Amino acid sequence: MGEAELNIKNRELIIRSVICIYGEAALPELAEQIAQDIASHWNGPQAKIRIGHNDFSVRFVIEGRYTPDLQPETVWHNDDPKMNFFRIEEFVMGNISFVDGIGCNTGYFKLDNLLQTSTTAAHEYGHTLGLRHPLITDIRGKEQPGIMYPRGTICDPHFQYNPDAQPGTPGGTLNPVHRKVTSDDIEALRLDKLLFNEKNRGKVGAFTSVYHSKHSPPVV
Repeated sequence: MGEAELNIKNRELIIRSVICIYGEAALPELAEQIAQDIASHWNGPQAKIRIGHNDFSVRFVIEGRYTPDLQPETVWHNDDPKMNFFRIEEFVMGNISFVDGIGCNTGYFKLDNLLQTSTTAAHEYGHTLGLRHPLITDIRGKEQPGIMYPRGTICDPHFQYNPDAQPGTPGGTLNPVHRKVTSDDIEALRLDKLLFNEKNRGKVGAFTSVYHSKHSPPVV
């Protein structure tokens, strides 16, 4: 989720988001890394959108915050669209990072996912802004995978975990490290349809406001 600022003078649309992390695997340097990963990927296309009769450059300003003492009430009662809250732990039920909806401001990240590739946080951030996984996940012949393609996507061999593996077999699916934010991903946000107030501020995404308790492995 983010707050959009339409800067008429500079012809710039700025999306500001603050990523607050908590949980036993959260660390100050991880908050900084997540923010840098998201900003790097989403600013990669250097995209422009047309609003009215003018073109605006799109820029993402992402801040990471380590909030080890975060209280549930802070999440429940937050009304600032910039604020996002993610628990980070080594164990996650389902063994995969997730957010609490398409267009949201909360979720639960598995530490290994974040450490394996810089695209995990950027992918989940796309969900918070309202993007879904593409319906077609066999993209052979289409080259560059966009940021919202999920794990398990069938792609051209040089984007696979193992370029020599048969498509769809172990090693024969998309290695998330190869995902990138493309101009199509920016277009899919439909930022030209945002509603702005008298201060030229708007909202991207929605409040889910879920504070997550720590998941525990099942007792065997």
